[in-house]
Amino acid sequence: MPASFPRSRAVRSATAGLGAGFMLAFAGTCVHAQPAAAPSTRAGEQQTAVDNSALDAQLFYQLLVGEIELRGGAPGAAFEIVLDAARKQRNEQLFKRAADVALQARAGEQALTAARAWRETLPASAQAHRYVIQLLTALGKSAETVEPMRSLIALTPMAERPVLINSLPRFFANTSDKKATPPLLEAALKGYDTDAATQGAALQALATSWLIAQEPDKALELTRRAQALDPASQIPVMIALQLLPTQPAAESIVNDFLKAQAGNSNIRVLYARALSTAQRFVEAIAQLEQVTRTDPDRATAWLTLGALQLEVHQPKEATASLEKFLSLGSTTKPEDDSDDEENDTVADNEQARIQAWLMLAQAAEQRGEFKAAEAWLGKVDNPQRALDVQQRRASLLAKQGKMPEARALIQQLPEKDDEGARAKIFAEAQLLREAKQWKEGGAVLTKGLERFKEDADMLYEMSMLSEKLNRLDEMERLLRKVIELKPQHQHAHNALGYSLAERNVRLPEAKLLIEKALELAPGDPFITDSLGWVEYRMGNFAESVRLLRKAYMARPDTEIGAHLGEVLWVSGQTDEAKRVWREARGRDAGNDVLRETLARLRADL
Repeated sequence: MPASFPRSRAVRSATAGLGAGFMLAFAGTCVHAQPAAAPSTRAGEQQTAVDNSALDAQLFYQLLVGEIELRGGAPGAAFEIVLDAARKQRNEQLFKRAADVALQARAGEQALTAARAWRETLPASAQAHRYVIQLLTALGKSAETVEPMRSLIALTPMAERPVLINSLPRFFANTSDKKATPPLLEAALKGYDTDAATQGAALQALATSWLIAQEPDKALELTRRAQALDPASQIPVMIALQLLPTQPAAESIVNDFLKAQAGNSNIRVLYARALSTAQRFVEAIAQLEQVTRTDPDRATAWLTLGALQLEVHQPKEATASLEKFLSLGSTTKPEDDSDDEENDTVADNEQARIQAWLMLAQAAEQRGEFKAAEAWLGKVDNPQRALDVQQRRASLLAKQGKMPEARALIQQLPEKDDEGARAKIFAEAQLLREAKQWKEGGAVLTKGLERFKEDADMLYEMSMLSEKLNRLDEMERLLRKVIELKPQHQHAHNALGYSLAERNVRLPEAKLLIEKALELAPGDPFITDSLGWVEYRMGNFAESVRLLRKAYMARPDTEIGAHLGEVLWVSGQTDEAKRVWREARGRDAGNDVLRETLARLRADL
């Protein structure tokens, strides 16, 4: 370092621990210069070009002082110093560093100043444009993003424009006024939405923005247009899958794509996931079965298939799927060779195997093979899954008439925090509920509510046990309390509505409650079943049959089958009623609702 820039003790101590910020700024100033004239060499020796840096002593010292100011608690001074250096050097990394210094100090306007200076100095920098757009949206100035978005699209190579256009809605992901975004994108994409090269991407971006703005009708219309332009594109299908909960008509977009590209396992798996979320398990299973035929080595498809088969009480099929998953061994190799990626993959593989073992134990339990179930549980050696394992073991003991030992297994688990304590309470109450020990289950929940007084989920569980104990006034009081605490609790709305319908009282109120539940959880087959049941109670047999068939098709649950069979029976469709009842009995012959229905109607199967 030249003598004119003495290295003081303060500078020495500051530079001793310089971090990544300074090193990044330092590296950003290094540019390849033309090699200076090489010194003469002996004959036969190769000359070595010199790679010079633009970082001279003055610039080095300027950056160093900027970092010292930042570390000394003066980010404003640091910002001015680094921004001045960036302007003088016309250096992208220095502009970025100046903006980051301002952001670190939570000085959004200064960060925007740096980004704008960066863009003005280096107008071809895509990164500068992105910084400007991101900062404008973060500062509540989304209205000013149209021009930089159009400029960013224009400087992007034609082949890359569709990808960029599709990504534009992400800039507005965190804005508070979601409905203001689509008009901004429409202005930014004017012309691109009619250009053949970019029209599809523009329609997709606009559809996404309307989806985020919670305008599903507009999103659906644009998605359909986008698919018509490019039927092979997966993006309209991805948007359609997000629209499914509120726009059933979007399903045709998914089905049209899969008809044309039946072998697309990725979309089919996502479709199965959406169906599963809507509890349309039978349809989800059909999609995953297609995936496993097309792509039999796709391990996760077998795992999900097994879980769904278990959900609809198909233990034999679930066992085959889960064992197939385990036979495929470790999952795919990480995309890169970093230790973190590899460790994450190993951890994910282990968790998936544990999940498979637990589900195999449950399948064996459903078949009454308790020793096999215990053998699968014995494979799980993970403290984090202790409650899951003990809960399954407790269930096995309870089904063998060993309830005291079953409860002790759960009670002896350690409680690390409140969440652990809650989990134990729910596990023990569920154990007693499944054994129809309503009073004992109520006692567990009553004690739990002494500790967790305003726990909506615990109050809901208590209401269900109150119904079993024929304490209907208490059940209604508890459910109304749950709705007060948690207005979006669809199960509480549904349970209260169904209870009124079951007792054939206050039917208009019951229907309103159930319709609210279905609004909160569109397509839920159990709630659809409740709505079908209240329609039956109100004498609307045709509508009742329609709803109950829809619910039973989505999820062939024994209780839903009992309801559908009853409405068919009283409607004179006795043959179909008997078929549905036989199917339901094959799944769960001991179901109380089914047995009571058959006895009351004196139906001989």
